[in-house]
Amino acid sequence: MAGYNLDCLAPEGQNLAKLLVGSEGTLAWFERITLELAELPKHKGLGVAHFPRFYDAMDAAQHIVKLGPCAVELVDRTMIELSRAIPAFAPTINAFVRGKPDAILLVEFAGADRDEQVRGVKRLAELMADLGFPGGVVELLDPAEQKALWEVRKAGLNIMMSMKGDGKPVSFIEDCAVPLEHLAEYTANLTEVFRKHGTEGTWYAHASVGCLHVRPILNMKGDGTIRMRAIAEEAADLVRRYKGAYSGEHGDGLVRSEWIAPFFGPRLTAALSEIKGWFDPKGLMNPGKIVDPPRQDDRSLLRYAPGYRAAAPATALDWSAWGGFAGAVEMCNNNGHCRKFDAGTMCPSYRVTRDETHLTRGRANTLRLAISGQLGPAGFGSPAVAEAFSLCVSCKGCRRECPTGVDMARMKIEYLHHDRAAHGHSLRDRLVGQLPAYAPWASRFAPLVNAAQKLPGLSHALRAAVGFDHRRGMPSFASTSWLAAQPPSRGGEGGRQVLLFADTFNNWFEPGNLAAARRVLEAAGYEVVPARGADRRPLCCGRTYLSAGMVDRARQESGRMLEALAPWIERGVPVVGLEPSCLYSLRDEFLAMHPGDARARALAELAFTFETFVARAVREGAPIRWKAGAAPEILVHGHCHQKAFGTFDDTVAALRAIPGAKVTPVESSCCGMAGAFGYEKAHYDLSIAMAEASLLPAVRAASPATVVVAPGTSCRHQIAHGASREAVHPAVALAAALEP
Repeated sequence: MAGYNLDCLAPEGQNLAKLLVGSEGTLAWFERITLELAELPKHKGLGVAHFPRFYDAMDAAQHIVKLGPCAVELVDRTMIELSRAIPAFAPTINAFVRGKPDAILLVEFAGADRDEQVRGVKRLAELMADLGFPGGVVELLDPAEQKALWEVRKAGLNIMMSMKGDGKPVSFIEDCAVPLEHLAEYTANLTEVFRKHGTEGTWYAHASVGCLHVRPILNMKGDGTIRMRAIAEEAADLVRRYKGAYSGEHGDGLVRSEWIAPFFGPRLTAALSEIKGWFDPKGLMNPGKIVDPPRQDDRSLLRYAPGYRAAAPATALDWSAWGGFAGAVEMCNNNGHCRKFDAGTMCPSYRVTRDETHLTRGRANTLRLAISGQLGPAGFGSPAVAEAFSLCVSCKGCRRECPTGVDMARMKIEYLHHDRAAHGHSLRDRLVGQLPAYAPWASRFAPLVNAAQKLPGLSHALRAAVGFDHRRGMPSFASTSWLAAQPPSRGGEGGRQVLLFADTFNNWFEPGNLAAARRVLEAAGYEVVPARGADRRPLCCGRTYLSAGMVDRARQESGRMLEALAPWIERGVPVVGLEPSCLYSLRDEFLAMHPGDARARALAELAFTFETFVARAVREGAPIRWKAGAAPEILVHGHCHQKAFGTFDDTVAALRAIPGAKVTPVESSCCGMAGAFGYEKAHYDLSIAMAEASLLPAVRAASPATVVVAPGTSCRHQIAHGASREAVHPAVALAAALEP
C-alpha cells in the first residue's frame, strides 16, 4: 500500500486507473468509478479460538490459514476488557468469550455450502486441539450471533479509544505487516520495544495476512511525541528485518509518508516524485502525502499542538472517572459513529439538521476548543458552546452508542449549570425546573389552571411569556395526586416488597398510570409501598432541575431522596419507577451528584423501570392471572433513556407476557419532545421533524384497534399532538389485560 502502484505503469497490463487507486488524492480525483463486484457468500461459519497467551495466537495464525478461512481476525485482551465496559458490546463479549483469554482469533469460513462451513469450524477445533488448546473454540453458526460478534470487531478502533485518561492508543505503526511465519516473533520483539519506552500496545485486526493494528499507549499532550518517534524508528527496523511492509493496508498519509524513502530507497522515491510531477506539477493535490512529506512527529500537525492546555472550570458533577471534565470531552476521537442514520438513537438533532455543529462529535470538538482557549477568552461561556448545545435533546444515546462513551447529556447539564450561574435563570427555566415545587399548588387549583392553559388569548400570552409555541398543547394537572390517595405504608419486613416511586409527571399529571402499575405489581405477588419522604412531601429525583441547570437544587432533592430511602436501600428493597428519565436519574446523575456515597451506589443497583421489573418477575414465574382472550395488538415506542441503558427489550418482553399479544416495537430515534424542548417556540418545528422521521408515520399507519404504548410522558404527548392518537403507559396496557 505504500507509495504509488508502480507496477501499473509496466508495458504489460498498463492501467492508469489502478495507478490512481491508493494515491490518496495526490494525483487526481475520480468523477466516475466502475467496480468489479463479487457475489457475497450465502453461508458462513465462525469459530472463536481462545488463547491463554498472545504469543500462542500469533504463532497459530500461520497454521489456521491453511484451513482455508476467509478471515482470521485478532482481538486482544485489552479490547476484550474494554468491550466488557461498553454497554452496547458487553452482552456479546460475555456470551461468546470464555473466561479471560489473552487473545482470541475470529476465524470465519464462507461459501455456498452451509455444511462445508460447519466442517471448517469443526476442523478449526481439531487443529486447536492439535496445537495444545483442546476445547478452545466457541462455535457460532447462527448468523445473528456471528453478526453481533463481528460488530464488536468492526468497532475495534473506537473500542480501543474508549480507554479513559490522557494515555490513548496512538496510530502510527498500526499498518505494519510481516510474513506469517515471523508474526509471533515480530510481535514479541515489538512488545519489548514498548516496554523499553515505558508503555504497552493494543493489538487487533488481520492476523491472516500478518497486518496487525497495533497502537502504543501514549500521552500526546505530554512526552508522547518523543516516544512516538523512538518507537517508530525501532518498529521500522523490525519490519525491515522480517521483510515486511510499513504500510500494509491504510496507506501513507501524514503519519507514514516519511517512511517511504527509508524502505524504497532513493531511486524508487525519486520515481514517486516524478509521477507526482506528471499529474500535479503545481503540487495542489493533497500536498505533503507520499511525496515531500513532513516529519511524522511535527506537533503543529497533531491534535494537541505545542502549548495545548485544557482549563475546564470547577465542575458541579463528578468527572473523576475520566480524570476530569477535560478528559471526558477529549474522549471523542472523531470516529463519526454519531453520524449514522440506520439504527439506534444517536444523534436525533443531526438526523434532522445534517449540521455537524449539532452532532455529538461537533459538540465535543466545540467543547474541546473552548476549554483549551481556542475559541477566545470566553472559554466555556463561548457563544459557540451555547449554539452547539442548543439542539441537544439529552437523549443519552451517545452514552451507549458512542464507542468511546462520550456522555453529551451529562456535559449539557454541566454547561447549563455554569451558563445559568453566569447569566441567571430565565422565566422558562424556572417554570420547567421548579415544576416539582409548584405542582402541588397547581393540582389544588387544577380546574382553574387547566382552563387558563386552554383559554384563547390568555393561553397564547402565557406561552409567549415563557417562549413556548402556541401550537403545542400543555399537559393538564390532576386534581388529586396518586401519592395523596395512598394510605400510609405498613413498612413491614416482607421479602416481596417493592417501593413504587411516584415521579412528578405521573403523580401530578397521570396518576392513573401509577394506579395501574400498583395493580400489576400486586398481581405479580408484591406488596407495593409508595416511596415517601419523612415530611410526606413527594420525593423528587431532580430531573427537571437538572434540565434547567439547577444542579444545586437537584443535589438537595436527590440527597433528600437518598435519606428517605436509606432504610429500604439497606434492606435491598427494589425501587420501581414509571418515568424512564426520572428512574434513570437514580442510576446515572445520582452517582455524579453524590460521588462516594454508598447509598447512591446501592440505589443504582436497586432501581428498575416498571417494565424491567415486571419482565424479570414474569421470567421468574410471577403468578399473574391474565384476562381470557385479551390478545391485544400493541405498537410500542421506547424512551431514549431506556435505549441508552439497554432496557427497551424489557418493555417489549413485559407486554409480550400478555397471552396472545402481538407487540411491534417502533424503530425510531428520539420522539422530539425531550421534556420541555418540544414546547419551545425555537424548537417546535425541529421537534416535529424528529417525530416525523419514523415515529409518527408508524403510529398513523397502525390500525384503530392497535394499542399505542409509550413509557415516556413526553413521548405520549408528542404522539397525541402529532398523530392524534392516545398513547398509554405500559402499566395501563398490562393492567387492562389482567383478570378482573
